[in-house]
Amino acid sequence: MSKQDIINAIADAAGITKRSAGAALEALTTLVTNELKKGNSVTITGFGTFRVSQRASRMGVNPRNPSQRISIPSMKVPAFKAGKTLKDAIR
Repeated sequence: MSKQDIINAIADAAGITKRSAGAALEALTTLVTNELKKGNSVTITGFGTFRVSQRASRMGVNPRNPSQRISIPSMKVPAFKAGKTLKDAIR
């Protein structure tokens, strides 16, 4: 499902224009991104939680030269944990 498909589905379900649905989706993604940049988590009850996870540094292999080992630094990565309602709906 693409972003445009999501906008169309929101517009149909909420009975609003596609422009309004697009603005609402853009506002949500911007809000989640900004909160994650600050290190906060965003919880949508029944759906799930967006959070920042710390990935540890590790050793890897250079794909161009498999005999060469490279160091991959630690980094922050976005993570999502599904809520109970979403898990139950999928099962």
